[in-house]
Amino acid sequence: MRAVTVTKGEFRVQELPAPTPGPGQVLVNVLRCGICGSDLHARVHCDELADMAAATGYQHFMRSDQSVVMGHEFSGEVVDYGSGTRRRWKPGTPVVSLPILRTGRTPHLTGLSVDAPGGYAEQVLVQESMTFPIPNGLSAEHAALTEPMAVAWHAVRKGRVGKGQTAFVIGCGPIGLAVITMLKASGVALVIASDFSPRRRELAAACGADVVVDPGVDSPWTASPKKSRITGAGDILNLGFDAMERLRRIPNLPWWYVFRAAHTLDKGPAGPVIFECVGVPGMLDQILTAAPPMSRIVVVGVCMESDRIHPATAINKEIELRFVLGYDPGEFRDTLHMIADGKVDPSPLITGTVGLDGVDPAYTTLASPDHHAKILIDPASTATTL
Repeated sequence: MRAVTVTKGEFRVQELPAPTPGPGQVLVNVLRCGICGSDLHARVHCDELADMAAATGYQHFMRSDQSVVMGHEFSGEVVDYGSGTRRRWKPGTPVVSLPILRTGRTPHLTGLSVDAPGGYAEQVLVQESMTFPIPNGLSAEHAALTEPMAVAWHAVRKGRVGKGQTAFVIGCGPIGLAVITMLKASGVALVIASDFSPRRRELAAACGADVVVDPGVDSPWTASPKKSRITGAGDILNLGFDAMERLRRIPNLPWWYVFRAAHTLDKGPAGPVIFECVGVPGMLDQILTAAPPMSRIVVVGVCMESDRIHPATAINKEIELRFVLGYDPGEFRDTLHMIADGKVDPSPLITGTVGLDGVDPAYTTLASPDHHAKILIDPASTATTL
């Protein structure tokens, strides 16, 4: 088969042996594969990422001196099965899969490990147990976005955004755009998006952002048409005064039970939910400094370098900080069906398609935020330019 390999940051289109499905695996013809932001980082920073992964218990992340087929956002069709499979779908059935293989008890990240070649190729191996048929005649293009949209759905779920809360999305690259889309799909009424790039702001509006801000001109924190009652530490303290004055007007009321009930139900004053989708040093501390009190910050952007924050700032504002990674199989399946049922429209994210010979130029193009968001690879295409 034809595939694109990367070694020491250099891409090559090569003829490789066709993959053979092992126990529990399925061979799939790749129809589309997305280029992910993490692929851009892994191409040049894979050794640092591998060291980081090893420190957290995963020993098989790609290294720069290896020849690796990248690509973990793909859709395809069933070709053949390995041993120990249930052969659930006929050959030709369109499918998507979580990008992960397992050899014995050892997992491998598809497209990010030499042990699990990815979707920048004509064929890819998937695990039958992690594979799902594509419903409702969904196109291969939209199905290939199941993986990045599932990342966003996981982040939105972990953010626990109430429909009446304000959500801020800082950074409108592909993952920020996906978060905006999923926030609107979950019914959040007010989503404020911020990015320096005019093209990305245009795409943020197309994905449903209610307010789009150029942070070089305006502050996203003052762009909300819905003004918060809590703007500083003094407001937090006054909430306590106001609550106690009201409660103590009621004779013989054991007011502390009211607080206990609120604690049990996890009710109380809350600020907005902020999704950090940039992933560069200094951004998190900027958000901690500028964010309203009682905010919840969900870190979705992957910062590849050391960073510094001022914890006391977050403490004084009682800011909640959450980090998220990936998704689970249920979220992946639900994302696929949300797209197929028309509840989520990923089409604004797709800005171009190339063949295998166009992967290297596509990476060059994606280095700038001013033109493209998500570029798909069609292994059957001869397109080399966008």
